[in-house]
Amino acid sequence: MSNSNILVVEDDFAIRNLITTALEMENYKYRIAKSGDQAIIEAATQYPELILLDLGLPDMDGVDVIKKIRSWSTVPIIVISARSDDKDKIDALDAGADDYVTKPFSTAELLARIRGTYRRIMYFQNNLQGGEPIFQNGSLKIDYKMQTVYVKNEEIHVTPIEYKILCLLAKNMGRVLTHINITKEIWGSSFEGDIASLRVHVATVRKKIEKKDPLNKCIQTHIGIGYCMVKQE
Repeated sequence: MSNSNILVVEDDFAIRNLITTALEMENYKYRIAKSGDQAIIEAATQYPELILLDLGLPDMDGVDVIKKIRSWSTVPIIVISARSDDKDKIDALDAGADDYVTKPFSTAELLARIRGTYRRIMYFQNNLQGGEPIFQNGSLKIDYKMQTVYVKNEEIHVTPIEYKILCLLAKNMGRVLTHINITKEIWGSSFEGDIASLRVHVATVRKKIEKKDPLNKCIQTHIGIGYCMVKQE
């Protein structure tokens, strides 16, 4: 998607130059913010379609920037950070980031992540235009109105919790949801027992889907982080 409005939040000149050069080569339009405060102002006034965000900003932590932006906006946020620990990734994703790229990174990888984000935006826009209460991902179909789930057009029995998990993943397709994201949404809490229960429920519903269609691998596990609904052909 050319001529897109991307906000690049990065205080390091060399990294910022690498990112913006890659964007220019693909004809993306962009704006620059070198601090957290500036990023928040830009996000509130310029309405970017996508934000590329460094976590190590001079005035505030990038996770706090995500939280502030998420208080009013659902704009996709891709974190680009040297922090590679799972905890840092989980904190950013829990705060509302959509994706996480670890430095050092290749521009090819970054551009692929950007294209993937725009594909998800277009997918949801196209789905919402029709207003149909049906989610379809390969052989998996969720009928929101009837609250039923089908694989290869055959209904599969799922428990209320399994149904809620599937719907949550479906409505955030392509986005990694952390264990905390999911358990808070489903159970309203995130204790260790909730996360253990979540793993059991996901394993069970995955088996039900794959029993009907072994090729449907729509629920992707991110070890130590959470789960993601991935697009199936």
